[in-house]
Amino acid sequence: MPDIIDARGKPCPQPVLLAAEALKSSNDITIIVDNPGSQQNVAKFGKTQGCESSAEVKPDGIYIRLTRSAVAAKPQAPTAFGIVIFIGSDIIGRGENTELGSLLMQSFLNTLQSLPNRPETLLFMNNGVKLVAEGSHVLGELRQLADSGIELLACGTCLSRLGLANKIAIGQVSNMFTIADTMMRASKVISL
Repeated sequence: MPDIIDARGKPCPQPVLLAAEALKSSNDITIIVDNPGSQQNVAKFGKTQGCESSAEVKPDGIYIRLTRSAVAAKPQAPTAFGIVIFIGSDIIGRGENTELGSLLMQSFLNTLQSLPNRPETLLFMNNGVKLVAEGSHVLGELRQLADSGIELLACGTCLSRLGLANKIAIGQVSNMFTIADTMMRASKVISL
């Protein structure tokens, strides 16, 4: 019988943190969440821990079961990242000239393509998530970066708060656990 963890109503990254804690002492857990974002986050985390996952939607929540066989390989130690760029705004700079800041952001993203030392990951938070949403003026630049192998991660909480959860046009919806972990394993984090 799996251990059951109730994570309904818990903000990001609490469901993932609760799953991580439970997996320290059990190879079979069920996490109950109340939204698809938490479901995706827990399932992705479980995969990194060598778990199989299944989900069942019930009237009172989404039940995610994570199982890891006793003979399954232990999760590998996370590998280090190279350069990570943290983008917390849809403009570069703090001035009142948002048109200039928007142009600078587009120029920066375009320039990244031609640099020999490029980032492995771009993290988008706060108003920075507007850049990965439908209607963004930098989707072309971001698509080129993604096509060249650069990972694009956007904060799911930020997307939801800004009404953009269903409007992501490029990259992956992520969570605070993954974002923080990516930053901590990076050889260098550059913040715009």
